[in-house]
Amino acid sequence: MPQDEAVIGCTGTVLVGTRGAAGPGEILVRVRGGSETFLAWSEDPLPTGTTVLVIASRGCRAVDVVEWADPLDALGDLADAD
Repeated sequence: MPQDEAVIGCTGTVLVGTRGAAGPGEILVRVRGGSETFLAWSEDPLPTGTTVLVIASRGCRAVDVVEWADPLDALGDLADAD
């Protein structure tokens, strides 16, 4: 199956919670100038609304994801403390 290299490194939002080893969920990713949905596999279950980072493509619109927190968001917290 051909991999979708364009989606690797993109962030998205969980639409249907992932179930870890029990099965995939679904995510919405901004890619190629629009938004697309993918089946999403994760090591640990992730609830709806979680921000994720796509770390690998399984082909056929399926990806591997991890929970993601933008490190630049922490800089905003530091600016608020000043």
